Amino acid sequence: MYALLWLINTVINLFIYVLIASAVLSWLVAFNVVNVRNPIVAQIGEVLYRLTEPALRPIRNLLPNLGGVDISPVILILLLLFVQRLITVDLARFLV
Repeated sequence: MYALLWLINTVINLFIYVLIASAVLSWLVAFNVVNVRNPIVAQIGEVLYRLTEPALRPIRNLLPNLGGVDISPVILILLLLFVQRLITVDLARFLV
Protein backbone atom coordinates (compact mmCIF):
# COMPACT_ATOMS: atom_id res chain seq x y z
CA MET A 1 0.00 0.00 0.00
CA TYR A 2 2.83 2.36 0.91
CA ALA A 3 4.54 1.80 -2.44
CA LEU A 4 1.35 2.50 -4.38
CA LEU A 5 0.72 5.78 -2.53
CA TRP A 6 4.34 6.78 -3.09
CA LEU A 7 4.02 6.03 -6.81
CA ILE A 8 0.84 8.09 -7.14
CA ASN A 9 2.48 10.95 -5.26
CA THR A 10 5.51 10.84 -7.55
CA VAL A 11 3.36 10.77 -10.71
CA ILE A 12 1.44 13.81 -9.45
CA ASN A 13 4.72 15.65 -8.83
CA LEU A 14 5.97 14.84 -12.33
CA PHE A 15 2.69 15.93 -13.92
CA ILE A 16 2.83 19.25 -12.06
CA TYR A 17 6.30 19.83 -13.52
CA VAL A 18 4.98 18.98 -17.00
CA LEU A 19 2.14 21.49 -16.53
CA ILE A 20 4.58 24.20 -15.49
CA ALA A 21 6.85 23.43 -18.45
CA SER A 22 3.89 23.60 -20.80
CA ALA A 23 2.79 26.97 -19.42
CA VAL A 24 6.31 28.40 -19.63
CA LEU A 25 6.74 27.17 -23.19
CA SER A 26 3.42 28.72 -24.21
CA TRP A 27 4.56 32.07 -22.74
CA LEU A 28 7.88 31.83 -24.55
CA VAL A 29 6.10 31.13 -27.82
CA ALA A 30 3.58 33.93 -27.24
CA PHE A 31 6.35 36.49 -26.61
CA ASN A 32 8.41 35.24 -29.60
CA VAL A 33 11.32 34.14 -27.44
CA VAL A 34 11.37 30.70 -29.06
CA ASN A 35 10.39 29.88 -32.61
CA VAL A 36 7.95 27.03 -33.17
CA ARG A 37 9.43 26.46 -36.64
CA ASN A 38 12.45 24.98 -34.90
CA PRO A 39 11.85 21.20 -35.05
CA ILE A 40 13.06 20.57 -31.49
CA VAL A 41 10.85 23.28 -30.03
CA ALA A 42 7.90 22.07 -32.11
CA GLN A 43 8.41 18.50 -30.94
CA ILE A 44 8.71 19.51 -27.27
CA GLY A 45 5.60 21.64 -27.62
CA GLU A 46 3.67 18.79 -29.22
CA VAL A 47 4.67 16.35 -26.47
CA LEU A 48 3.72 18.81 -23.73
CA TYR A 49 0.42 19.58 -25.46
CA ARG A 50 -0.47 15.89 -25.81
CA LEU A 51 0.39 15.22 -22.16
CA THR A 52 -1.50 18.16 -20.68
CA GLU A 53 -4.46 18.79 -22.98
CA PRO A 54 -6.60 15.79 -21.90
CA ALA A 55 -6.47 17.01 -18.30
CA LEU A 56 -6.87 20.72 -19.11
CA ARG A 57 -9.71 20.50 -21.65
CA PRO A 58 -12.51 19.67 -19.16
CA ILE A 59 -11.39 22.53 -16.92
CA ARG A 60 -11.31 24.94 -19.87
CA ASN A 61 -14.84 23.87 -20.82
CA LEU A 62 -16.10 24.76 -17.33
CA LEU A 63 -14.37 28.14 -17.06
CA PRO A 64 -15.87 31.29 -18.53
CA ASN A 65 -13.98 33.20 -21.21
CA LEU A 66 -11.44 35.42 -19.45
CA GLY A 67 -10.29 37.32 -22.51
CA GLY A 68 -7.29 35.29 -23.56
CA VAL A 69 -6.03 34.49 -20.06
CA ASP A 70 -5.89 30.75 -19.42
CA ILE A 71 -5.96 29.87 -15.73
CA SER A 72 -6.77 26.20 -16.25
CA PRO A 73 -3.19 25.05 -15.48
CA VAL A 74 -3.32 26.90 -12.16
CA ILE A 75 -6.63 25.27 -11.26
CA LEU A 76 -5.36 21.83 -12.24
CA ILE A 77 -2.17 22.30 -10.21
CA LEU A 78 -4.25 23.31 -7.18
CA LEU A 79 -6.44 20.23 -7.61
CA LEU A 80 -3.40 17.99 -7.94
CA LEU A 81 -1.84 19.50 -4.82
CA PHE A 82 -5.11 18.86 -2.97
CA VAL A 83 -5.10 15.21 -4.06
CA GLN A 84 -1.44 14.96 -3.13
CA ARG A 85 -2.20 16.32 0.33
CA LEU A 86 -4.98 13.75 0.76
CA ILE A 87 -2.55 11.00 -0.22
CA THR A 88 0.05 12.32 2.23
CA VAL A 89 -2.50 12.30 5.05
CA ASP A 90 -3.51 8.74 4.18
CA LEU A 91 0.15 7.78 4.01
CA ALA A 92 0.76 9.27 7.45
CA ARG A 93 -2.21 7.33 8.85
CA PHE A 94 -0.88 4.17 7.27
CA LEU A 95 2.53 4.59 8.86
CA VAL A 96 1.14 5.34 12.33
